[in-house]
Amino acid sequence: MEFETVAEGLAFPEGPVWMEDGSIILVEIAKGCITRIWGDGRSEVIAETGGGPNGAAIGPDGALWICNNGGFKFHQRDGLLIPGHCPDDYSGGRIERIDLATGKVERVLDTVEGHQLKGPNDLVFDKDGNLYFTDHGKTYPRQRDFGGLFFLANGASEAVELDHHHTSPNGVGLSPDEKTIYMADTMTARLWAFDLSAPGEIERASPFNLGRVVATMPGLQYFDSLAVSAAGNVCVATIMNGGITTITPDGDHSHIAFPDPFVTNICFGEDGMNEAWVTLSGTGKLAKCRWPEPGLKLNYYA
Repeated sequence: MEFETVAEGLAFPEGPVWMEDGSIILVEIAKGCITRIWGDGRSEVIAETGGGPNGAAIGPDGALWICNNGGFKFHQRDGLLIPGHCPDDYSGGRIERIDLATGKVERVLDTVEGHQLKGPNDLVFDKDGNLYFTDHGKTYPRQRDFGGLFFLANGASEAVELDHHHTSPNGVGLSPDEKTIYMADTMTARLWAFDLSAPGEIERASPFNLGRVVATMPGLQYFDSLAVSAAGNVCVATIMNGGITTITPDGDHSHIAFPDPFVTNICFGEDGMNEAWVTLSGTGKLAKCRWPEPGLKLNYYA
């Protein structure tokens, strides 16, 4: 696929958000900051979060909400910046809210049901302003902390856990009718679907119902963040097999490659949501391209 490099020299970019003024706001995980990118390549840091800012979304209050994973150990290899285990200066996982006018960073929550968040990763708001988010956990040389899928009702001060049975929760998104929530599991390269009986309530026919497996990729591939198309297909950023894997609700899939093994996220915007921005994190670039189908318009923009 032909694409334009909008920006380069970024420190492991992730979490792109299309803004109504045409700019893209994204996180630079390795620098612990939030950066705005303009169409001509200009950039400006708009907030310093520290830790590891990750997934981002505009909330019903017009602020930028982010998952902060607390940071990674990064290393360079073959010209790529690669994230690794939990760093020595790990600052804890949390959900943060950023005032875009002032850059002020507010910690919204860092525990759920008495458990410390380990590495919040991605988030999505429904039409009522409720927040779903994942916690990827944290890895260590011989062990890992596990995360899960969580729900914060609009206006609530405490979140609830929806699921903690999966290895490495990552990307999260809602179907167009908001009756299904999709979650990508990184290490298994598996896309899960959970049917919702109401906001924040997963429909479980039995205690052994851990969700529906929509698709699993073969070989050495890892799933990262995702975005949903207007038709309900799920576009999952795919690591190692660098690109975007598009998966239908029935599990059929196709792949569009990009020249970076660490393709980590995608967002849609502009021109009927037909333009896509893709983070090529290993090489520190933001790419823009015309996508084969329009993306799903999100509930909130700024």
